Amino acid sequence: MKSTAVATPSMWERMDPRRLMGGVSQHRVLASAAVLAVLPLLVPYPALAINVLIYGLFAAGFNLVFGYTGLLSLGHAALFGTGAYGCGIAIAVLGLPWYAAILVGLVFSTVSAALIGGLAIRTRGVYFGMVTLALAQCLYFLFYQWVSVTGGESGLRGVMVPSIDIGPIHLDLFDPVQKYYFLLAFVVLALMAFSRILDSPFGAVIEGIRENENRARASGYNVWFLKWMSFVLSGLFCGLAGALNAIHLGVVSIDSLFYTTSGTVVMMVLLGGMGTFFGPFVGAAAFLSLEDITANWTSHWQLIAGLVFIACVRFFPRGIWGSILARLRA
Repeated sequence: MKSTAVATPSMWERMDPRRLMGGVSQHRVLASAAVLAVLPLLVPYPALAINVLIYGLFAAGFNLVFGYTGLLSLGHAALFGTGAYGCGIAIAVLGLPWYAAILVGLVFSTVSAALIGGLAIRTRGVYFGMVTLALAQCLYFLFYQWVSVTGGESGLRGVMVPSIDIGPIHLDLFDPVQKYYFLLAFVVLALMAFSRILDSPFGAVIEGIRENENRARASGYNVWFLKWMSFVLSGLFCGLAGALNAIHLGVVSIDSLFYTTSGTVVMMVLLGGMGTFFGPFVGAAAFLSLEDITANWTSHWQLIAGLVFIACVRFFPRGIWGSILARLRA
């Protein structure tokens, strides 16, 4: 009588990169939260980790339009800046509590995204980028001239949230570590929402639009409306990042609305990997760490950052995280 042996996977088979990546992709929010939770231990000081957290969320919101929908917007500084100004005005001018101020910031950024997207979404390619850039600059000059509320060139000051009480929990936001984990809670909630959007039929359709817009239109989808919705949802994430940045800094700089901020987030997404879930945070960490290191050597750190960016685009066209994923899946 033959004996039948049941083959069990060996240790090396269980450690197959494709098997591991499949498990990580199924629990991408949990994996991302775990990495971000230990980020303060991996960087020189907590303030850098906070910036990575905020700009990573900003880049993730931009990635929804750029990486998943295939629209290159050059005006996302308007969404980040209006979220920051909305939160800042609510605290410094209206005297609202921090949670209501964040909601005001989300309203500001969502309305801005709806208006900019509604005017720009019917254009394509470079024309879409130029229209979003022009509309964002219009918002920049509007806030620049509205000195009585926004502070104009000096920015909005007095956005002070020294401490937060949530039931029995007391958080001192002057402590950078406590501030980091307070902001991390919002980022994790945003990542949960982001993952749900990507897993929904809407997420599948916008990726289809990115791959072949004409086929999506021929399949009966309202391509204009879906691209507009993608832009508005992107505004929500970018506005939340802006609101958290206002609470973090205690001031809102007019530069948050300037076109250089839009260029920065484009570089972060390209460095990390467009169309990847965690790539924006990798890109934000790479860009901000490079800025932090090179700025100590020279005031012309942008030149070094530009050369590194060119090298990454040349040798890692999928970005840092995108290239790692491609290598592990190969």
